Amino acid sequence: MLLCGYGFVARSQKADVPPLFQQQDPLALQIAFSIREVKKSKVDSVFFHSSIKFKVEDAWDSIPMEIRARGNFRRRNCFFPPLRLRMNKKDSEKTIFEGNKSFKLVLPCQTVKSGWDLIMKEYLCYKLLEPLTPYYFHTRLTYITLTNTSGKNPKPYSVIGFIIEDDDLIAHRFDGKVVEKRIHPLQLNDTAAVVLDLFQYMIANTDWSSYGQHNMKVIRARASNVPLAYDFDMAGLVSAPYATVNENLSIRSVKERLYRGFCRNESVVQYVRSEYIKNEPIIMKVIDDHKSYFTDADFKGIKKFINEFFEGIKNDRSFSDAILFPCRKD
Repeated sequence: MLLCGYGFVARSQKADVPPLFQQQDPLALQIAFSIREVKKSKVDSVFFHSSIKFKVEDAWDSIPMEIRARGNFRRRNCFFPPLRLRMNKKDSEKTIFEGNKSFKLVLPCQTVKSGWDLIMKEYLCYKLLEPLTPYYFHTRLTYITLTNTSGKNPKPYSVIGFIIEDDDLIAHRFDGKVVEKRIHPLQLNDTAAVVLDLFQYMIANTDWSSYGQHNMKVIRARASNVPLAYDFDMAGLVSAPYATVNENLSIRSVKERLYRGFCRNESVVQYVRSEYIKNEPIIMKVIDDHKSYFTDADFKGIKKFINEFFEGIKNDRSFSDAILFPCRKD
């Protein structure tokens, strides 16, 4: 793992990871709910009753659950909203969901199958983070039959998506807790912060903020405030057709990289830089391992995009111009 040195030592045990995320083969699920009703509700505390069916070997089982929409942009602009699923601890016992009180389910934006490519690119972003830090959200691909019960005649859709573990599980894994109040970015562990700042730069994501804690959670672990990144659908690596750039930024395309990290001690930044370069073969292998999910054109494009990142950070002048000089001072 990258996060070591500079007084920051992380530890994690696979035994602390719930069964749901210990396997990486795609999970088959069936869910039915009214998309219109779920999207219409704007109150995060309101959940809708449903059930989730899951395939175990060759048989289907089910347990009750509750569901709500999350993510303001996709709720407004997509047919399928991202979801949060919640279940009773007793109901999930002795099932694949044991140990998970809730988790997120990310779905394609639209019904067209081309949306699957975007979902896979977003999923890949989560997987690319894993070799760089132990502080990440576990994910798992799912093949979902989602039945929309909004109209008189329920309509099923077969889509690909992925589930994301709850931040409470990550905090528990490191004997920590989720930080509920907003903290200043300079109160974050410096090494952990630079790791995520440079990761967001690598995938060309500007839809996040360590200052406003947008698309970011913080956990308190081992006397440090550690950031957790999520929601990468606006990243240049994904290049979703609905992705936009904040007009206050100096870039005009989501494919352009812009470093948005706060300035840190240069020795820390250089340490993280060297670790990224050291982990380049592992990063590229993660991409290779997911080749079967992409078209040849998309696969080559992803490799080229990440290769350009590594070429840039290996060059001292480019690294200084892109990272050291423009880092945020306030």
